[in-house]
This record gives sequence, C-alpha cells and structure tokens, in this order.
Amino acid sequence: VQLQASGGGLVQDGGSLRLSCTATGRTPINHAVAWFRQAPGREREFVAGIGWNVGETQYHYSVKGRFAISRDKAKSTAYLQMNSLTPEDTAVYYCAGRYGGSIHTTAPVYTYWGQGTLVTVSS
Repeated sequence: VQLQASGGGLVQDGGSLRLSCTATGRTPINHAVAWFRQAPGREREFVAGIGWNVGETQYHYSVKGRFAISRDKAKSTAYLQMNSLTPEDTAVYYCAGRYGGSIHTTAPVYTYWGQGTLVTVSS
C-alpha cells in the first residue's frame, strides 16, 4: 500500500484545514490508518487514528474536540478535519497505516507511510 497525503497549507489562528490521505496499490481492508505530526525539534507524535473496517477512532488529548478523522472506503481515502487551529498545531503531518486493524499511538508499529504535508498556523 502506498499513501499520498495532501491538504496542508498556511492558515490563521482559529482557522481550519482538511488533510487527505489516499491509499493506492491495495485497499487498506483490515488496516488502521493514523495521522502523526512532527514539529521542528520535537518527536513525531500521534494525532488521530481510525480503524478502516469499523471506523472506530482515537485522538490525542490535545486535538480532541477540534480534529476529526474519517475515511471514505469507496475512495480509499482518510481525512483529518482540523478546526480551531492554533500555532501549536504547526507541524509536518504524516499519514501512516498498519496491518491488523487496531489503532496504536506509537509510530514504529506503522508499516507504511505517506510523505508529509506541512501545516503552518500563523498567530
């Protein structure tokens, strides 16, 4: 499976963006897909994840209530709707997938990754 992330950009404090992550090569049935982010000088951190089959979700506490992850099975695409963005959300955002279906918050267990997309929130 290959992942293609898109949708990053520059937005003002309080604004919104929607990131997309499209899978090609194989439909991610029985997979989990997650978004991670990495800000300069910081470790990559889990943002949100979704189980592809059932659609269960999990969020980092810092984005709960502001971000929403979803997936469109027909398009093999996962989305991350980001609302009420703050400068602290500025980072490169990566989508990742793993076989097995369960969501994990640690990056090493994800076996395939898309390229990053930069999100910059100005104050």
